[in-house]
Amino acid sequence: MSDELLEWGYLLRDRILASKAHEQLKSPLLRRTEKWLDDMQRLEGRLDGEQENAWNEVAHNLYDQWRNLPENTTSVPIGEHTLPPLPYKYNALEPAISSRIMELHHDIHHKSYVDGLNKAELALQEARKNNDFDLIKHWERELAFNGAGHYLHTLFWSVMSPKGGEPDSELLSEIQKSFGSFNQFKQQYTNAANKVEGSGWAILVWSPVSRRLEILQAEKHQNLSQWDIVPLLAIDVWEHAYYLQYENKRKQYIENWWSIVNWNEVNKRFAKARQLTWKPF
Repeated sequence: MSDELLEWGYLLRDRILASKAHEQLKSPLLRRTEKWLDDMQRLEGRLDGEQENAWNEVAHNLYDQWRNLPENTTSVPIGEHTLPPLPYKYNALEPAISSRIMELHHDIHHKSYVDGLNKAELALQEARKNNDFDLIKHWERELAFNGAGHYLHTLFWSVMSPKGGEPDSELLSEIQKSFGSFNQFKQQYTNAANKVEGSGWAILVWSPVSRRLEILQAEKHQNLSQWDIVPLLAIDVWEHAYYLQYENKRKQYIENWWSIVNWNEVNKRFAKARQLTWKPF
């Protein structure tokens, strides 16, 4: 077993320790995480592929529990967004996505959006203090680009997992209602992703207004987007997401990506999204 997963575990432990959640909530999670780290160190090098997948699944569950601590669901102070840890190790999604791509994509590209978002927020805060809005157009553009990049990447990591999965009955029923069949949904989503002009995303969303699922394209991170929607599933088709492994074969990357869709996470997001009850128009 590589050191990557252990390093990820130590990072998660540090995040739990730094959490401002009540001790009664974070202490049990910290104990489970430390036990997981201790057990992994003792068993290192003596696990087969199936056992390693089981350890990855436990790691993913620990990550979800940390993310759902009450302190982590409160507002983020201006200019203090942070890069979330991956919920799995770099090579967990191979062969669909290589370890090197995941490392560069998360540690370099995603971090640049976090840094850009924080910089834009602080610049706008300073503009408000000084009543100086000469650069408002620039900083609002930076806020939209980097903010959308940060939020979409955070979603992207969470809707992938080593084993993939299947949509549950409620989501599958809604997919069939909105698109005719799962296969028709998959074909539309695949083609939307493949035909994004330049760099961007394909995103499955829930529209609380029309009360149905829709598939959208986004150029860059924010262009062509709709308002009043809840993103459920996103695929990054910027070249940095696949070119090192697939070169210019975007369609092959998309086809292989379907095998690692974390439908369990999509199911959870859909269940929460459909609770929004806005008047249709």
